[in-house]
Amino acid sequence: MAPIPRPDIRTRFLVISDTHGHPLPSDYAPKADVAIHCGDLTTESKLHEFTSAIDLMKSVDAPLKLVIAGNHDFTLDIPMFRRKVEEVNPPLDPNLVRKEYGDYGEARSLFNEAKESGITFLEEGTYTFTLVNGASLKVYASPYTPSLGDWGFQYHPQAGHDFDIGNDADVVITHGPPRGIMDMTYSGTRAGCPALFKAVARSRPRMHCFGHIHEGWGAKIITWRRNISDNPSHLTDIDNGSSTVIAKLSQITPGVGIQQSTTSHCAEDPIPLKGGSQTLFVNAAFEGTEGVLTQPPWLIDIELPPAA
Repeated sequence: MAPIPRPDIRTRFLVISDTHGHPLPSDYAPKADVAIHCGDLTTESKLHEFTSAIDLMKSVDAPLKLVIAGNHDFTLDIPMFRRKVEEVNPPLDPNLVRKEYGDYGEARSLFNEAKESGITFLEEGTYTFTLVNGASLKVYASPYTPSLGDWGFQYHPQAGHDFDIGNDADVVITHGPPRGIMDMTYSGTRAGCPALFKAVARSRPRMHCFGHIHEGWGAKIITWRRNISDNPSHLTDIDNGSSTVIAKLSQITPGVGIQQSTTSHCAEDPIPLKGGSQTLFVNAAFEGTEGVLTQPPWLIDIELPPAA
């Protein structure tokens, strides 16, 4: 007799990004199965900012808390940190650098100490977790963004980057957006990465969350075309007529609190997410353009397979 398939498990995610060293507002006390921070934990990558970011994650009521770096967190990118220090002329006082930024690798060591609080710092790669609620979660994470600058975890836009997302990832966590999806800046240019879009289009995860472009805050369920092209693009591989905007920045009032989206397979959901043919994209940039935490974090329910 064939075993009876176990039903998927509704799992709640708290998703935030770009807190830049600020604490969560005191009235934000959500509970979730998984909390995700999509990078830019700091503004200047100073030790006290990392301490504040870790305290923020400790304050979240979730048994698993996943964190990646952003471009502002350049001391976590140790080769870049060394290069920035060595390029300053006249040379910086080593004691002053150590006081503000710590030794090379010291910021990373803070996250090792935070593991006892359920905080897991993710390098670029794929990870599988068995959640407290019994679900299995497979995550691909990457902090890398395209830029001509000299911040952390960045690559030249023309060189691109290899986002090695497998076909079975449930959630993709990156710092920056893919090209064409909630990546429009106030100057009217798209700042997302074409290589990232191609990788996500081929993978079709249940959710892809990011930040980086603060003015791109929002969420959208993207419906993919039946056949993904050999060179995927937001212009050719999205079925816009069957895609749904959940929220965008122009629709919210700053400071309104938690933005909740229930997007699962359950029949009672107003906009059920169809796994395999759709992906929920979430830009969770928390800091507004005025440098304060004015944009709501996201609470998202997604159905995940049970752990073996």
